[in-house]
Amino acid sequence: MARSDDLAIIAAFYRRLQWAALGLGVIWVIWLLSPILSPFVFAALLGWLGDPMVDRLEARRMQRNTAVLLVFSMMTLILLLVAVLLLPLLEQQVVTLVESLPTYRDWFVQTALPWVEQRTGVQILSWLDPQRLFQLIREHWQSAGGVAAAVLGYVSRSGLALLGLLANVVLLPVLAFFFLRDWDLLVRRVGALVPRNHYATVRRLALESNEVLGGFLRGQMTVMVILGVLYAIGLRVVGLDLGVLIGLVAGLLTFVPYLGPTAIVVFGGVAALVQFGDWQHLAGVGVVFTVGQIIESYWLTPKLVGDRIGLHPMAVIFAVMAGGTLFGFLGMLLALPVAAVVNVLLRFAEERYRSSRLYAGEVAPAPQAVPVTVEAPPIAAAVADATTGPDAGDDAAR
Repeated sequence: MARSDDLAIIAAFYRRLQWAALGLGVIWVIWLLSPILSPFVFAALLGWLGDPMVDRLEARRMQRNTAVLLVFSMMTLILLLVAVLLLPLLEQQVVTLVESLPTYRDWFVQTALPWVEQRTGVQILSWLDPQRLFQLIREHWQSAGGVAAAVLGYVSRSGLALLGLLANVVLLPVLAFFFLRDWDLLVRRVGALVPRNHYATVRRLALESNEVLGGFLRGQMTVMVILGVLYAIGLRVVGLDLGVLIGLVAGLLTFVPYLGPTAIVVFGGVAALVQFGDWQHLAGVGVVFTVGQIIESYWLTPKLVGDRIGLHPMAVIFAVMAGGTLFGFLGMLLALPVAAVVNVLLRFAEERYRSSRLYAGEVAPAPQAVPVTVEAPPIAAAVADATTGPDAGDDAAR
C-alpha cells in the first residue's frame, strides 16, 4: 500500500512538472512571436469588448452576422470620427510644439538650470558647454562611433518598422471583425478542451475574470476619454498653446495610476512657466488639476470603474512596466488582463487555502461526556435514610 501511494505521488509530481514545462514553453513562444502578435492581441481585445453588444442584439432575434456587421460598423464609425476630429487638431498641436522647442530650450538653459544650480550648488551648465561636449566626444570617439553605428542601424531598420506598422494598421480591422464574429465559437472550443472534472471550477474562474476585466477596461477607457477632454478644455481655457496636446496625453496616461496627474502637473506647469512666466497661469494649471482629480476620485472612478479589478495601484504600475520590459508593446497590452486573471486565481487559491487542513490544522475530536457521580454528604444521607427508611411511614402516621 505504501509503495502504491509513493508511486501515485511521483506520478502527480511528474504531471505537474510537465504542465510547468508546457507553460514555460508557451511563454517562450509568445516572447519569440511578440513582434507580430500585437495586432492579434489588440484585435482580440476589441472582439471581446464588442461581443456583449453582439449577444444583446442576438437576444433580440437578430442574426449573428447582421449583429456583428452592425457592431463592427459602429465601432469603425466611432474610430473614424475620432480620427477626423482629433488628427487635424493634434497635427496643429505638434506643429506648435516643434515651433516652441527653441523657446523651451532657452528657458531650460537660462532659467531652470541656473535656478537648480543656485539651490543645489551642482554645476550643470558646464557639462552642457559645446566645447566640453566636443572634447568628450574626441576622448571617447570609439564609443561614440559605436553609438553612431547603432543609431544608423536603427534608422535603416526604421523603414521596415514603418512598413510593419502600416501592415498592422491595415490588418487590425480584418482581425477584429473575425474575432468579433467567431468569439462565441472560440470560447466553446476552448471550453470543450477543459477536463470535465475541472470544468465547473474553470468556468467559474473564467466568468469572474471576464466580469472583473471587462468592467475595469470599459470603465477605465471611459474615464480616460472624459479626463482627456476635461484636461484639454481646462488647459486651453487657461491659455496654454499646447493645452490640448498635454490634456489628451494626460488623459491617456491615466490608465497607469498617478502617471496622468503627474503629467498634468509637470507638463502643464512647465508650459505655463515657459509661455507666461507668472504664478497666475501656474495657479490656473493647479486649478485644472484639482478639479480633474475631484471629478475622477468622487464621481468617475467610483461610478464607472469602482474596485472591479481589485489591484493595488503599485501592482498595476508593476504589471505595465514588467509587461513592457519582457514583451514590449505586446506585454503592455497584456499586462492588465493577465494581472486581473492572476488576481482572480490568487483569490481562489486563498479560498482553497483557508478551507484546507494546512490552514485549519488537525481538528481534535470532541471530548466525550463522562458521567459524574456525586456522593451525598453524611448529613444529607442520614436525612434521606430517615425519610425513606422502614420507619418513615410509622413516623408519618404518628
